[in-house]
Amino acid sequence: MSGLVVLTKNLMDGSRVELAVPGASVARSLTDVALPTADLILLDLSSGIAPADVVAIGPPVVAYGPHVDVAGLDAAVAAGCREALPRSQVFQRLPNLIL
Repeated sequence: MSGLVVLTKNLMDGSRVELAVPGASVARSLTDVALPTADLILLDLSSGIAPADVVAIGPPVVAYGPHVDVAGLDAAVAAGCREALPRSQVFQRLPNLIL
């Protein structure tokens, strides 16, 4: 298993996750080999990658995005994500998400 994999194109988000969770990795696209073996995929909705495509990979998915994008967060849950959180909350809750 690869533990936590954050799927983002935002370099700052990737770095924050890697610093907060030892062993976490960053994926930039759906073709990253770490995704299918992840324990949890953290999906940045701002990356433009469809939540349903990420859910189809298999591991649980927690999506995050701007707090003002309520429709996008709701759509991520409807697509099968375990949760969809505002960006500010995901980094506060990061240690608890991976339990």
